[in-house]
Amino acid sequence: MFKLAKPFFIALGLTVLSVTALPVTALAEEPEWRHATALTGTPKYPRDFKRFDYANPDAPKGGLVRQATSNSFDTFNPILQKGSPTAGLNLIYETLMTSSLDELDISAAYGQIALETRYPKDYSWVEFRLNPKARWHDGQPITAEDVIWSFEKAIEHNQGQRAYYHNVTKAEVLATDVVRFTFDGPDNRELPHIMGQVLVLPKHWWEGTNAKGEQRSIGKSTLEIPLGSGPYRMKEFVAGRSVTYERVPDYWGKDLPVTIGHYNFDQIRYDVYLDQTVLVEAFKGDQYDFRTENSAKNWATQYKFKAAEEGKVIQEAFDDKASGAMQAFVLNLRLDKFKDPRVRRALNLAFDFEALAETIFFGQYQRTGSYFAGTELAASDVPTGLELEILEGVRGEVPEQLFSEPYTNPVGGSPRNVRNNLHEAVKLLKEAGWVLKSGKLVNAKTGEPFTIEFVDNSPSTERIALPYQSALKRIGIEMTLRIVDTSQYINRIRSRDFEMTTLGWGQSLSPGNEQREYWGSVAADSNSSRNYAGIKNPAIDKLIDRVIFAKDRAELVAATKALDRVLLWNNYMVPQWYVAKTRTVRWNRFSHPENLPEYNHGFPHIWWYDEEKARKTGLAR
Repeated sequence: MFKLAKPFFIALGLTVLSVTALPVTALAEEPEWRHATALTGTPKYPRDFKRFDYANPDAPKGGLVRQATSNSFDTFNPILQKGSPTAGLNLIYETLMTSSLDELDISAAYGQIALETRYPKDYSWVEFRLNPKARWHDGQPITAEDVIWSFEKAIEHNQGQRAYYHNVTKAEVLATDVVRFTFDGPDNRELPHIMGQVLVLPKHWWEGTNAKGEQRSIGKSTLEIPLGSGPYRMKEFVAGRSVTYERVPDYWGKDLPVTIGHYNFDQIRYDVYLDQTVLVEAFKGDQYDFRTENSAKNWATQYKFKAAEEGKVIQEAFDDKASGAMQAFVLNLRLDKFKDPRVRRALNLAFDFEALAETIFFGQYQRTGSYFAGTELAASDVPTGLELEILEGVRGEVPEQLFSEPYTNPVGGSPRNVRNNLHEAVKLLKEAGWVLKSGKLVNAKTGEPFTIEFVDNSPSTERIALPYQSALKRIGIEMTLRIVDTSQYINRIRSRDFEMTTLGWGQSLSPGNEQREYWGSVAADSNSSRNYAGIKNPAIDKLIDRVIFAKDRAELVAATKALDRVLLWNNYMVPQWYVAKTRTVRWNRFSHPENLPEYNHGFPHIWWYDEEKARKTGLAR
């Protein structure tokens, strides 16, 4: 547990002197206070900016927007590792800093609860000075003690947060409005920025008592409506089914430059629909307003009903320029049968993406060939320049082929290609110690059959899994498909009780510390991490560090490409597909700024309720 520091002048052993009495050299070495930070380059918006360019300061306030989620909830505690927090808690809680939506460097961050920040040239620590106007909804000020307490509780009760912030060696209050986080070493350019992401909670509320006089605990789940500081407060809820937030008229931050033109709806409601088919039909039945569509079939076939033909429903795809992704059939590498890379490559050879693209994807998807698909960070061709130099540092620890051949996925789509791919798969499996006997693939030494249980929580997975199951059967592998409810699925993934499943990782344009949680060796042994596959590779750990400690954008891009290339050539998973657009449908009751931000459509935060459109479409129920 971190300890709060004494007042800073005592902790440093200084006598209280006037400013003029302090050594001039010491003052000169103090880093300047900044209104914003950026991982590379300079923040777009200067200290005196009034609002983000894309925000409409004249956006009308009012109306209700109804959203939906397929995840039920059992807690309003935002930091616990176990349990399912409700959607929308980001509306009532805030962080020290927040990002704009129109900068390539999406890690550019501007003051929210923090008024400003500073850190030295070696990034060995960071300080935040809090905005004196910052208030909880009960009127009490947000203090430095709240910040440190929130950080300590997050790493105490959540392994994922503990891993994400493991470089922090000290968290301390320097003054009533200043906090400092000290790191375990210099030159990690990302650490000052990710400390701005600390979610700040009200210590006095969580350590107080409820209306019944019962002691609250941040270490326990709760369905008591929580106290927040953000633009909305929780109004009402039905446990596990819906939650409604209402705009706070006297919100302390309503005039912040990062807030102007945002948070225009009077109410935001989230309804829970556990069944994916019901979720689609509920939208078509005007039970909620806005939907992001992840199914190619639904996108192509489900939104041609009468209301859409009349213009009451808008189907619109927005370019996705801000992120990359890896979605894949994820193998649990903790199991012996998946440890050999030849086995994993064989499983990729058996997957015929091209057939799926033609029969059920309606031509909407591309095959994923990178862990950073759709971005400049994706490896391509063969390594050259700085990327090659970085890879030379791990030569002998990585597949030698990656130096002379580009990574490619197998190509199916025709009987000849499929036959050749399966023939190559059988060859690789034989080299790895698996042989065909009476149509079954068995271990040559033990006679154990090669079987795979594929687990998922969506019945729609069958459209993808069944053709794959058929292909695997042709090379002697028996794959069984098990569909479980969402709660059971989450628990199985968390406990690493799976053999194969479909999972995905979103990637920003500025990767950093989160790569340790995705692919790092330490994270492989943590059930709370997103290293679901259980990747343990010293070379990958080294490349992750090279990404984290990159000194400029060019080195960051080169190091990320090197990491991507090594991940691909180890064949840890079977890549699936991606689309470089966000597909949305909405009931036509809303408007948005004329120029949406380049990297995000911004719904609902910068949109607003349009009364004229709502009258034509019909008022929401």
